[in-house]
Amino acid sequence: MSEPLRAVLGEDQPIVREGIAAVLRNAGITVIAAVDNAVDLIRAAEEQRPDVVITDIQMPPDLAADGLRAAQEIRRAQPETAVIVLSQFLEASYALDLVGDDPGGVGYLLKEKVASPQVLTDAVERVVAGGSALDPDVISTLVGRTRKEDPLAALTPKEREVLALMAEGHSNTGIARKLVVTVPAVERHVTGIFMKLGLSQAGSHRHRRVLAVLRYLEQ
Repeated sequence: MSEPLRAVLGEDQPIVREGIAAVLRNAGITVIAAVDNAVDLIRAAEEQRPDVVITDIQMPPDLAADGLRAAQEIRRAQPETAVIVLSQFLEASYALDLVGDDPGGVGYLLKEKVASPQVLTDAVERVVAGGSALDPDVISTLVGRTRKEDPLAALTPKEREVLALMAEGHSNTGIARKLVVTVPAVERHVTGIFMKLGLSQAGSHRHRRVLAVLRYLEQ
Protein backbone atom coordinates (compact mmCIF):
# COMPACT_ATOMS: atom_id res chain seq x y z
CA MET A 1 0.00 0.00 0.00
CA SER A 2 1.46 3.37 -1.04
CA GLU A 3 2.10 6.11 1.51
CA PRO A 4 -0.39 9.02 1.52
CA LEU A 5 0.76 12.20 -0.19
CA ARG A 6 2.20 14.84 2.14
CA ALA A 7 1.30 18.51 1.65
CA VAL A 8 2.40 21.86 3.06
CA LEU A 9 -0.26 24.57 2.82
CA GLY A 10 0.23 28.34 2.76
CA GLU A 11 -2.84 30.61 3.18
CA ASP A 12 -3.23 33.66 5.40
CA GLN A 13 -7.04 33.53 5.72
CA PRO A 14 -7.83 31.07 8.55
CA ILE A 15 -11.23 29.98 7.22
CA VAL A 16 -9.89 29.40 3.70
CA ARG A 17 -6.81 27.62 5.07
CA GLU A 18 -8.92 25.23 7.15
CA GLY A 19 -11.29 24.64 4.23
CA ILE A 20 -8.47 23.67 1.86
CA ALA A 21 -6.86 21.52 4.54
CA ALA A 22 -10.17 19.71 5.08
CA VAL A 23 -10.51 19.03 1.33
CA LEU A 24 -7.00 17.58 1.23
CA ARG A 25 -7.52 15.43 4.30
CA ASN A 26 -10.82 14.10 2.97
CA ALA A 27 -8.93 13.01 -0.15
CA GLY A 28 -6.42 11.08 1.97
CA ILE A 29 -3.67 13.70 1.66
CA THR A 30 -1.73 14.39 4.86
CA VAL A 31 -1.37 18.11 5.65
CA ILE A 32 1.93 18.17 7.55
CA ALA A 33 2.05 21.96 7.93
CA ALA A 34 -0.36 24.86 7.38
CA VAL A 35 1.13 28.34 7.64
CA ASP A 36 -0.04 31.92 7.10
CA ASN A 37 3.02 33.61 5.59
CA ALA A 38 5.65 33.07 2.88
CA VAL A 39 8.63 32.93 5.25
CA ASP A 40 7.16 30.04 7.24
CA LEU A 41 6.08 28.37 4.00
CA ILE A 42 9.65 28.20 2.72
CA ARG A 43 10.88 27.02 6.11
CA ALA A 44 8.21 24.30 6.36
CA ALA A 45 8.95 23.06 2.84
CA GLU A 46 12.66 22.88 3.60
CA GLU A 47 12.15 21.04 6.89
CA GLN A 48 9.33 18.69 5.87
CA ARG A 49 10.21 17.96 2.22
CA PRO A 50 6.56 17.43 1.21
CA ASP A 51 5.26 15.91 -2.00
CA VAL A 52 3.40 19.12 -2.80
CA VAL A 53 3.22 22.73 -1.64
CA ILE A 54 -0.08 24.56 -2.10
CA THR A 55 -0.02 28.31 -1.56
CA ASP A 56 -1.98 31.48 -2.09
CA ILE A 57 -0.16 34.04 -4.23
CA GLN A 58 -0.81 37.06 -2.01
CA MET A 59 0.40 36.46 1.54
CA PRO A 60 2.32 38.20 4.33
CA PRO A 61 4.79 39.61 4.99
CA ASP A 62 4.18 42.08 2.15
CA LEU A 63 0.70 40.92 1.05
CA ALA A 64 1.92 41.11 -2.54
CA ALA A 65 3.10 38.14 -4.62
CA ASP A 66 4.98 36.67 -1.63
CA GLY A 67 3.38 33.26 -2.09
CA LEU A 68 4.39 33.13 -5.73
CA ARG A 69 7.98 34.08 -4.94
CA ALA A 70 8.05 31.46 -2.19
CA ALA A 71 6.76 28.84 -4.64
CA GLN A 72 9.47 29.77 -7.13
CA GLU A 73 12.15 29.53 -4.45
CA ILE A 74 10.85 26.13 -3.32
CA ARG A 75 10.89 24.88 -6.92
CA ARG A 76 14.51 25.94 -7.35
CA ALA A 77 15.64 24.45 -4.05
CA GLN A 78 13.49 21.30 -4.15
CA PRO A 79 12.75 20.21 -7.74
CA GLU A 80 11.23 17.00 -6.41
CA THR A 81 8.47 18.96 -4.64
CA ALA A 82 5.43 19.81 -6.76
CA VAL A 83 3.91 23.29 -6.37
CA ILE A 84 0.37 24.61 -6.82
CA VAL A 85 -0.43 28.30 -6.46
CA LEU A 86 -3.94 29.62 -5.91
CA SER A 87 -4.98 33.01 -7.19
CA GLN A 88 -8.06 35.11 -6.64
CA PHE A 89 -7.47 36.92 -9.95
CA LEU A 90 -6.58 35.74 -13.42
CA GLU A 91 -2.97 36.84 -13.96
CA ALA A 92 -1.40 34.99 -16.89
CA SER A 93 1.97 36.59 -16.14
CA TYR A 94 1.99 34.88 -12.74
CA ALA A 95 1.46 31.52 -14.43
CA LEU A 96 4.35 32.13 -16.82
CA ASP A 97 6.61 33.24 -13.97
CA LEU A 98 5.80 30.07 -12.05
CA VAL A 99 6.19 27.71 -15.00
CA GLY A 100 9.59 29.12 -15.96
CA ASP A 101 11.35 26.66 -18.25
CA ASP A 102 9.47 23.55 -17.14
CA PRO A 103 5.72 23.11 -16.57
CA GLY A 104 6.22 19.70 -14.96
CA GLY A 105 5.12 19.50 -11.34
CA VAL A 106 3.38 22.89 -11.42
CA GLY A 107 -0.21 23.99 -10.93
CA TYR A 108 -1.91 27.39 -11.18
CA LEU A 109 -5.57 27.44 -10.17
CA LEU A 110 -8.14 30.16 -9.61
CA LYS A 111 -9.52 30.05 -6.08
CA GLU A 112 -13.09 30.07 -7.32
CA LYS A 113 -12.47 26.74 -9.08
CA VAL A 114 -11.11 25.16 -5.89
CA ALA A 115 -14.63 25.41 -4.46
CA SER A 116 -14.98 22.05 -6.21
CA PRO A 117 -12.86 19.65 -4.11
CA GLN A 118 -12.27 17.34 -7.07
CA VAL A 119 -10.53 20.12 -9.00
CA LEU A 120 -7.93 20.57 -6.28
CA THR A 121 -7.35 16.89 -5.56
CA ASP A 122 -7.06 16.08 -9.28
CA ALA A 123 -4.53 18.91 -9.64
CA VAL A 124 -2.49 17.59 -6.71
CA GLU A 125 -2.36 14.10 -8.21
CA ARG A 126 -1.29 15.46 -11.62
CA VAL A 127 1.51 17.71 -10.40
CA VAL A 128 2.90 15.13 -7.97
CA ALA A 129 3.05 12.71 -10.90
CA GLY A 130 5.16 15.26 -12.80
CA GLY A 131 2.37 16.77 -14.90
CA SER A 132 0.92 20.26 -14.90
CA ALA A 133 -2.42 21.66 -13.77
CA LEU A 134 -3.04 25.07 -15.29
CA ASP A 135 -6.47 26.67 -15.02
CA PRO A 136 -8.34 26.59 -18.36
CA ASP A 137 -9.14 30.31 -18.07
CA VAL A 138 -5.42 31.09 -17.73
CA ILE A 139 -4.70 28.91 -20.76
CA SER A 140 -7.36 30.80 -22.74
CA THR A 141 -5.72 34.10 -21.83
CA LEU A 142 -2.31 32.84 -22.87
CA VAL A 143 -3.73 31.58 -26.16
CA GLY A 144 -4.97 35.09 -26.90
CA ARG A 145 -1.39 36.37 -26.97
CA THR A 146 -0.15 36.17 -30.55
CA ARG A 147 3.04 37.17 -32.31
CA LYS A 148 3.88 37.84 -35.93
CA GLU A 149 5.85 34.62 -36.14
CA ASP A 150 3.61 32.12 -34.44
CA PRO A 151 5.08 28.59 -34.37
CA LEU A 152 1.60 27.30 -33.62
CA ALA A 153 0.16 28.72 -36.83
CA ALA A 154 0.61 25.41 -38.64
CA LEU A 155 -1.55 23.54 -36.13
CA THR A 156 -5.13 22.67 -36.99
CA PRO A 157 -7.91 23.86 -34.65
CA LYS A 158 -8.20 20.33 -33.27
CA GLU A 159 -4.44 20.13 -32.66
CA ARG A 160 -4.58 23.45 -30.82
CA GLU A 161 -7.42 22.09 -28.71
CA VAL A 162 -5.39 18.98 -27.88
CA LEU A 163 -2.33 21.09 -27.05
CA ALA A 164 -4.40 23.33 -24.78
CA LEU A 165 -5.56 20.27 -22.84
CA MET A 166 -1.96 19.03 -22.69
CA ALA A 167 -1.03 22.39 -21.15
CA GLU A 168 -3.74 21.92 -18.53
CA GLY A 169 -2.00 18.69 -17.59
CA HIS A 170 -4.33 16.07 -19.07
CA SER A 171 -3.01 12.72 -20.26
CA ASN A 172 -3.94 11.34 -23.70
CA THR A 173 -6.69 9.31 -22.04
CA GLY A 174 -7.98 12.40 -20.26
CA ILE A 175 -7.92 14.41 -23.50
CA ALA A 176 -9.81 11.65 -25.31
CA ARG A 177 -12.46 11.73 -22.59
CA LYS A 178 -12.75 15.53 -22.77
CA LEU A 179 -13.05 15.60 -26.56
CA VAL A 180 -15.15 12.42 -26.78
CA VAL A 181 -12.74 10.77 -29.21
CA THR A 182 -10.57 7.65 -29.09
CA VAL A 183 -7.13 7.57 -27.49
CA PRO A 184 -5.50 6.59 -30.84
CA ALA A 185 -7.07 9.70 -32.39
CA VAL A 186 -5.51 11.84 -29.67
CA GLU A 187 -2.16 10.11 -30.18
CA ARG A 188 -2.29 10.98 -33.88
CA HIS A 189 -2.96 14.62 -33.05
CA VAL A 190 -0.08 14.65 -30.53
CA THR A 191 2.26 13.16 -33.13
CA GLY A 192 1.17 15.83 -35.60
CA ILE A 193 1.80 18.54 -33.01
CA PHE A 194 5.33 17.24 -32.37
CA MET A 195 6.11 17.17 -36.08
CA LYS A 196 4.77 20.65 -36.79
CA LEU A 197 6.65 22.13 -33.84
CA GLY A 198 9.88 20.45 -34.92
CA LEU A 199 9.94 18.16 -31.89
CA SER A 200 9.73 14.79 -33.62
CA GLN A 201 13.34 13.96 -32.66
CA ALA A 202 13.53 15.84 -29.35
CA GLY A 203 14.22 12.98 -26.97
CA SER A 204 11.59 11.02 -25.05
CA HIS A 205 7.84 11.39 -25.49
CA ARG A 206 7.55 13.08 -22.09
CA HIS A 207 10.36 15.51 -22.97
CA ARG A 208 8.66 16.42 -26.24
CA ARG A 209 5.36 16.86 -24.43
CA VAL A 210 6.92 19.35 -22.01
CA LEU A 211 8.61 21.23 -24.87
CA ALA A 212 5.31 21.40 -26.79
CA VAL A 213 3.55 22.87 -23.75
CA LEU A 214 6.34 25.44 -23.32
CA ARG A 215 6.04 26.48 -26.98
CA TYR A 216 2.33 26.84 -26.42
CA LEU A 217 2.65 28.95 -23.28
CA GLU A 218 5.25 31.21 -24.89
CA GLN A 219 2.65 32.25 -27.45
